[in-house]
Amino acid sequence: MTPEPTSPTGDSPAGTDTPRTGPPPGCPAHGRGPGGLSRLHESPDLKRLYEHLRAEHGPVAPVLLHDDVPVWVVLGHAENQQLVRSPAQYCKDSRIWSALAEGLVKPDHPLMPHIAWQPMCAHAEGDEHRRLRGAIDAAVAATDFRGLRRHVNRSVQRVVNRFCEAGEADLVGQYAEHLPMAVMCHVLGMPDEYGDRIVEAARDMIRGTETAIASNAYVMGALERLTARSRARPLDDFAGHLVGHPAGLTDEEIAQHLRVVLIAAYEATANLLANVLRQVLIDPRFRSQLNGGQMTVPQAVEQLLWDEPPFSTIFAYFAKQDTELGGRRIRKGDGLLFAPAPANVDPRVRPDPTADMQGNRSHLAFGGGAHECPGQDIGRVIAEVGVDALLMRLPDVELSIDEEELSFTESIASRHLVELPVHFTPRPQQDELQRPSHENDAPPQHDWHIGVTRPRTGPDGAAPVPPESPAVPEPVPAPVPAVTEPAPPQGAWQRFLRWWRGY
Repeated sequence: MTPEPTSPTGDSPAGTDTPRTGPPPGCPAHGRGPGGLSRLHESPDLKRLYEHLRAEHGPVAPVLLHDDVPVWVVLGHAENQQLVRSPAQYCKDSRIWSALAEGLVKPDHPLMPHIAWQPMCAHAEGDEHRRLRGAIDAAVAATDFRGLRRHVNRSVQRVVNRFCEAGEADLVGQYAEHLPMAVMCHVLGMPDEYGDRIVEAARDMIRGTETAIASNAYVMGALERLTARSRARPLDDFAGHLVGHPAGLTDEEIAQHLRVVLIAAYEATANLLANVLRQVLIDPRFRSQLNGGQMTVPQAVEQLLWDEPPFSTIFAYFAKQDTELGGRRIRKGDGLLFAPAPANVDPRVRPDPTADMQGNRSHLAFGGGAHECPGQDIGRVIAEVGVDALLMRLPDVELSIDEEELSFTESIASRHLVELPVHFTPRPQQDELQRPSHENDAPPQHDWHIGVTRPRTGPDGAAPVPPESPAVPEPVPAPVPAVTEPAPPQGAWQRFLRWWRGY
């Protein structure tokens, strides 16, 4: 059957032709394109637009991409799950996309790097997908997660040491965008490649700037060198496991899959880490729950995976046959956007979008089905330890601007926090091998964090009183010199936390 070129524009819900009323003045659905469809890439507020689309069209809505290319965006939680779990009906092979076959998608289309078919597991099906994905899954399964936590802690020390003495920092540009790359370079097997240059190249690639091709070449050069080293001498790292896997990946397949793992893990984790830190800083209740023990850092991460998934939509799935989804008639060759952001606030599964989702992992932040993110647990570890260790180093960190002044850059794929300026008590650098801590490293007059022993000071609070001169007479027969109070014995919970953090 020859697919209709504009099938996303022609059907109303449940196949009816009932006319729709237009959106109210001032709503983000205005500025529509052909057929009255909303252009996703022109919306100043995608979150609000998705809710208008849900109200107007239901769980599956027709929309336009750049150059007015028609696609469906899947808004419903159940419908997104059906999309990714129905390989007989939907695939990620863009070569069957009607818009591409008919010339609507030009070679220089802005989304082509995301959608163009490549010989990788992300686009493969059947036996080829199982061969490639099997190698990736085996490499992830070989990860020593306790050792990974230890390395994240050490990477936190290295990154925080760059700015801890200044008393101020941007936790996006100086922390959230550096920590994941430092860890991923170690995981893949190229720790010496980590530095400002590879972080800048990764950001440049993701943003699709004019120098993105050169940045991609820089990253691929590093990964090709890693592949060659691993082929000559496989080590117990991600690249070494890919080289040694029975699937027999070629050097090109290994380098390309390493790039996918590196960039996807970097982008998702940097976004997640920045979002969790922002929530800690702007919401006193959130922070008090962490400090008071009502919420653990892993639970805080899961809450943010509901509220701010690292990727708003994922490009793209394509219908292998005529089918139906969410009451809409989907034609063979139609393109569909998997959309975690609107799905996570689907009123049918989350009537109150502000509700606490602790303990619930049914969000769609990491996709689902055959193409579910294989490295999601690595990303979780980086985010969890990254938040916990930072707060251990800088317990008095505070936002330097009003919450309303924080800004985001938004695209169809994701929503990025631009910067997160903070201030804190300047603190000395720490040994990378030392467990992140704030004890005994800050001026006494600023050390107010609950649970930390405050050194005894003189009447003016300027300096500690020498042991031979007690600060206050004690009601005992003889004066007792001031001494440092011994640390309380570690209980089972403290010992578990020490082990969990990799020490």
